[in-house]
Amino acid sequence: MASLKILWETAVVFCLCSLSLVSSHSRKYTAPNVTRLTDQFTKIAIENGFSKRFGAPNILVNGSLAKLTLDKSSGAGLVSKNKYHYGFFSARLKLPAGFASGVVVAFYLSNSESYPKNHDEIDIELLGRSRRDDWTIQTNVYANGSTRTGREEKFYFWFDPTQAFHEYTLIWNSHHTVFLVDNIPVRQFPNRGAYTSAYPSKPMSLYVTVWDGSDWATKGGKYPVNYKYGPFAASVADVKLSGCSVNNGSSTGSGPCTKSGGSISSLDPVEGQDFATLSKNQITAMDWARRKLMFYSYCSDKSRYKVMPAEC
Repeated sequence: MASLKILWETAVVFCLCSLSLVSSHSRKYTAPNVTRLTDQFTKIAIENGFSKRFGAPNILVNGSLAKLTLDKSSGAGLVSKNKYHYGFFSARLKLPAGFASGVVVAFYLSNSESYPKNHDEIDIELLGRSRRDDWTIQTNVYANGSTRTGREEKFYFWFDPTQAFHEYTLIWNSHHTVFLVDNIPVRQFPNRGAYTSAYPSKPMSLYVTVWDGSDWATKGGKYPVNYKYGPFAASVADVKLSGCSVNNGSSTGSGPCTKSGGSISSLDPVEGQDFATLSKNQITAMDWARRKLMFYSYCSDKSRYKVMPAEC
C-alpha cells in the first residue's frame, strides 16, 4: 500500500472527458517522414540506468528489455538511478493487448519525492483500451506544484500499440519540452512568454510504470480495471537516457553543464540547434498529428476553466 501511495503522489493527474469515442484501429493514416532523433542516442541496460521503485516481484529485467506487470497484488515501476536537469529520454514500449480499461502505462519525469509541495512533472501517459474506446495518449506538464492547473492534451494512436514496440520520447531543455511518438512531435511546450511560469525547472527522475488508474483514467471510475482480463504486461526496450545528471548533489560524468539548481555535470546533449527548435518537417508532422489525432486540449476546455491558463 505504501508503494501505491507513492505512485499516486508521483503521477498526479486529472479525469478528463473524452470528446469522441472512435477506435484508433479504424484510422488508416500514414505518418509523415521525420528525422529519427532517437538514432542519435545509445540504448542502455535497464539495470544500469534504473532501480525497481515498487512492485519488484512484477518486474522482469533482461539486458535492455524489461517487463512490468499489473495484477491484483500490485503495479510495477522503474525509476532512474540519476536525476536529470534537461535531457533526451526515450523508450520503446509495447502495451498490454485486449481489454485494459483503467490500466495506465506511464513514461514520465518527476521530482515529487524531492519537492512534495512544489514538484515538476512531464508526462506521457498511455490510457488502456475499454469496450468503447482504444488506447489513447495523454501528455501533461506541471511546474512548481501546479497540480490544480492540469495542462493535458490527448491523442489517438495511428497504429495498434499492443502489436509491436513503438518509440516514446521526451526532449526537455531550456528552450522547450517536446513529446514525440515514433519520432513524430505531437506536442511542443515552449519555455517563453506566458509558458515560462509553468515550465518545469528542477532536476527530475525518469519513471516507467504500469498501474491501476481506475479512479481518474476511466471517467471517474466508470470503467475500472477488470482483473479477470489480467495480468496486464507492458514491455520496455531500448531505453535512452542522455542528459545533465545530478546524483545526490554530486556531479557525475565530465564537462560543464551550467544550469541553476544543483551540482550538474556532463555536456547537455539537447542544447544544440537540432534540439533548440523544431525543423520544418517536424513542424509539418506535428501539425498533422494535432489535426488528425488530438481530441482534447486543456486550452479548449471552457467548462473546466472559468479563467483559462495564461498561455491559452
